[in-house]
Amino acid sequence: MSAPSIVILTGAGISAESGLGTFRDEGGLWAQHRIEDVATPEGFARNPQLVVDFYNARRAQAADANPNAAHMALARLQAEHAGSVTLVTQNVDDLHEKGGSVDVIHMHGALNSALCATCEHRWPAPLAMSVGQDCPYCTGPTARPDIVWFGEIPYHMERIERALANADVFVAIGTSGNVYPAAGFVQMARHVGAETIEINLEPGENVGLFDDVRAGKASETVPNWVAEVLAG
Repeated sequence: MSAPSIVILTGAGISAESGLGTFRDEGGLWAQHRIEDVATPEGFARNPQLVVDFYNARRAQAADANPNAAHMALARLQAEHAGSVTLVTQNVDDLHEKGGSVDVIHMHGALNSALCATCEHRWPAPLAMSVGQDCPYCTGPTARPDIVWFGEIPYHMERIERALANADVFVAIGTSGNVYPAAGFVQMARHVGAETIEINLEPGENVGLFDDVRAGKASETVPNWVAEVLAG
């Protein structure tokens, strides 16, 4: 019998223990701004300086953050599991990569990437971007953070859907279960008969769709689950 094909979705909860704030944190970066002002195309059009400053702050915060045991456990799973492991993240930090994971699918973009709004060229973002920064490809002054804002289509959806269509196991880690399309991945997995597992500090809004729910800190629950999988 072949090893199961695993698809993993991670959200803000896996990075919270590394010091990166979530939408719900009081006193964090998100608490200081309305989502409409810093995470929508309309907000960027209204006040690009505010948006660029916000993501510069997030980028600096992420650059100083270190992966935790959950990130490193998933890298171990990728390296040691005999079947395929597709790692999809809603997070825009690079903690999965710092923890050793490869080929991470960043469906909501990445803080360390810049995007040209004119020609869609991408390049490594400087630690501090500026408004009106030139694209190195087309020279247009239309650089923006390479982040999928509310109202925009997430990246790599066809690849993600192909992976879900062939999944034997789907695991959601540290996700709220209320941001679509990611919140619908569990339904896609259930449709093809995959086992569905939620690992979360608190139950997500779609917790009722999971076969197995494990509560606790990601840095403890994720390594324990990975150990189970690798033990067969």
